[in-house]
Amino acid sequence: MSSPSQPAPARKSFALLGRSHSLDPTRHAVRKDLADVRLADQVFAPHYAAPLRRQILATTELRAERTSDSPRLAILAAGDPFDMLDVTGDTAWGVATVTGLVGYVDAAALGDVA
Repeated sequence: MSSPSQPAPARKSFALLGRSHSLDPTRHAVRKDLADVRLADQVFAPHYAAPLRRQILATTELRAERTSDSPRLAILAAGDPFDMLDVTGDTAWGVATVTGLVGYVDAAALGDVA
């Protein structure tokens, strides 16, 4: 409780300014449940993740979805950096920084940055 000599604490408020728009999920790391923290000023998400830099260990496919039969977005070469945002089971989701594409890779294809 504030006294007459102390000002009341400032209230923080947020407003949606402008129209909402959809971001391309192959170019922006946004899902229904999670978004890259670097996009926090552009999109509201239930959770944000900070990217964890990893390195592609062996040539692998970047896929649009978790399943192996989903469309292939790119082929990633050994040594390419990958900003991992989520790992579920044997699949990692994140940003292939060389191409700028967002998708899923086999988690076993990722290693620590040398």
